[in-house]
Amino acid sequence: MRRLRNVKIVATLGPSSSSYEMIRALHEAGADVFRLNMSHGSHEEIAERHKIIRQVEEDLDSPIAILADLQGPKLRVDVFANGSEDLQEGAEFRLDLQDTPGDATRVRLPHPEIFAALEPGAHLLVNDGKIRLKVKDCGADFANCVVVNGGTVSNRKGVNVPDVVLPLAALSKKDRKDLEFVCELGVDWLALSFVQRVEDVYEARALANGRAAVLSKIEKPAAVQSFDEILKVSDGIMVARGDLGVELPVQNVPPIQKRLVRKCRAAAKPVIVATQMLESMIESPMPTRAEVSDVATAIYEGSDAIMLSAESAAGAYPIEAVTTMHNVAMEVESDPTYIEVMEASRSAKRESVADGIVSAAREIAETTDIKAICCYTQSGTTAYLTARERPRVPIIAMTNQRGTARKLALSWGTNCVMTEELDRFKMAVVNAARAARKQDYATEEDQILVTAGVPFNTSGTTNILRVAPCNERLIFNTDPE
Repeated sequence: MRRLRNVKIVATLGPSSSSYEMIRALHEAGADVFRLNMSHGSHEEIAERHKIIRQVEEDLDSPIAILADLQGPKLRVDVFANGSEDLQEGAEFRLDLQDTPGDATRVRLPHPEIFAALEPGAHLLVNDGKIRLKVKDCGADFANCVVVNGGTVSNRKGVNVPDVVLPLAALSKKDRKDLEFVCELGVDWLALSFVQRVEDVYEARALANGRAAVLSKIEKPAAVQSFDEILKVSDGIMVARGDLGVELPVQNVPPIQKRLVRKCRAAAKPVIVATQMLESMIESPMPTRAEVSDVATAIYEGSDAIMLSAESAAGAYPIEAVTTMHNVAMEVESDPTYIEVMEASRSAKRESVADGIVSAAREIAETTDIKAICCYTQSGTTAYLTARERPRVPIIAMTNQRGTARKLALSWGTNCVMTEELDRFKMAVVNAARAARKQDYATEEDQILVTAGVPFNTSGTTNILRVAPCNERLIFNTDPE
């Protein structure tokens, strides 16, 4: 299914979007990647949604990426005797390990790891940051705090600890079980929550063992500080602005988002901007102007993908939400300013033959009448490098690896076409020409640009660039073997 836009759309599945009819309608409306949120739903429900996505993929002959989002450790206070309490600004409040219901002066925090890391002066944020506590003194099993920002706290509200790196692994016991389950199921991407350090990504990669690409969620201040190291060992990144906006001053999030997106593009790794993009569409068929501007900003920044969470998973208007994202993307990408921004932010870094090939392909395509860049790829690397260039012409990724085609559904501007295994460059050019014509990128009178590697079917060998006609008779008459 050919898309006429470059940025990809990630739609989360849930109660509002679990049937074959709805999932197919979402894909046809513009969803390129489906997110399975492991925080919600049983393994049986997840498996059923996975099965439906693969059926839609087969029925529409359109590669679809499936992203399994691991829950990560959940830090929560325990219960209150009255169900909830109002904490007043300036009051003292204690967190401890006592196994008794809380009151207006204390509550159990069943996470000794937090107490082990706390220091006087550190802050704890409760209930999505609505309540802010400052630690006065602490020990191995308690923290005496002052209420900086008061409010109502109730049973099992979440706790964020922005000022310290917690001695917690990003993968809980549940996450390890979920990871193994979805890898065996056959997902394409794993989103790793609660990343604080590069070792968290190494652990996930070891467990995945090549069965799925690992995408690190940046939602902790520690991950922002260690971002360069995390990016190097990740296959992709998600800028998860929810917790990031809780743990950091909200005004810090936009420049961080812009900086991380640019670094991902320079590294030729897909990046998703996520959280609260069209949140009002959970209940309304129309977004706010601010939400539309937020989506547009992420596209102007060069994001590979933008994501819907509850809007498509539990909202009343999932198809309308996807359609809105699609329409905003189409409008932004038709703006001459968008092209100027993409070109001004292009990285000049060139370190390999493949870098040079894709850079030359983009320059040739933009200075001559080339209708598409067709790149043959085994692992997806050449397609990612081509997407990094943000060319003005479409990218057609040719691969005989179904898993590669699915992963590339997350990559900017990349349209995937399955091809048989090849051993001659001439047939690679012929297949590329056929694909360009079949999907209406070009006619027999047009030219395309083909990149490939010899020997064929070997990763990391991109070394050929060929301007070719879309006319097969001309190809057979002029192309070398």
